[in-house]
Order: sequence, then C-alpha cells, then structure tokens
Amino acid sequence: MARSRRMELLRRLPPRWRSRLLQLGFNWHPAFRATGGRVQRVSADLQHIVVRLPLRRRTRNIVGSLYGGFLFAITDGVHAAMLMAGLNRPVVVWDKAAQIRYRRPGYQTLYADFRVSLQELDGIRRQLDQHHETEATFTVELKDPQGLVYTIVERTLYIADADFYRQKSTSR
Repeated sequence: MARSRRMELLRRLPPRWRSRLLQLGFNWHPAFRATGGRVQRVSADLQHIVVRLPLRRRTRNIVGSLYGGFLFAITDGVHAAMLMAGLNRPVVVWDKAAQIRYRRPGYQTLYADFRVSLQELDGIRRQLDQHHETEATFTVELKDPQGLVYTIVERTLYIADADFYRQKSTSR
C-alpha cells in the first residue's frame, strides 16, 4: 500500500521534480548506496537512467578491477522502478531471473545506460490488459566513457497488475 502511494505521489509531481526525486531516492537508499554506484541522470519522462560505478578502494577487488558483485548490484531495481513509474497503473514488479556476462575486467569508472521505450511500455500494458501478468527481459551494458563494453547484464522481470497479484497471492 505504501509503495502505491509513493508511486502516486511521484506521478503527481512535475516531471523535473519526478526525475530528481527518483535520482535522490536511489542515491540515498542504503542498499543501492552500498553498491558504490550513483545515479547520474534521470530523464524527465523516467525512461532513461544513467548509473555511474567509479573504481575506488571500496569497489575494487583483489586484482584491482571493479568487483563483479558491484557491477551486478548497480543494475538491480532500476528497470523495475522505471516500469512502476512508466506504466501509470498499480503494478507489482520483481526480478525473476538475472544473468551477467563479463567481457573484460574494469579498471576504470563504468556507466550503465538504462532505457525503456514507449513501445516496450505499450507492449507490457497490452499484455497486462489481456493476461494481468507478464514477463519482460531487459539488457544493460556497462561501458567506459569511450563506449567499450565491459559487462552485459540481462534481467527478466515479472510484472503483474497489483490487484491481480494480491488476489493470486491470497488464493494459494
């Protein structure tokens, strides 16, 4: 219930404040903050988020590259937040599966560029209208400032209408 109130509050704010509030929410949330990542940019329509993971003593592993757990952790929850904000309806979103592929060790700051298109949102809305639940898979690449890919993370999210999910959960 509290989550739906927060999302409703987010929807009522002016676009500039919405993006700023989402950025602050991520950057100050203890679990996300512990990853070492920081949300650098959130678009006004909340369909594009850039996260930065700097190479620091805290984010470095024993060989001096970015720790793989941090590379994976900075991708957690971002697409879910974008979907909850972009679908404009009460939904339940959670990770169903995730996969990470390391291409090379990161010895510098890396950036994750998250995007959810209007077409993807429309497709998810259609699926929810027909079936009340669906899954969507998103891929994000962690790159250096020159665009070289270091890591690819793929996350499959479960998305359901909140009322349907509540009813489904209580009938078990």
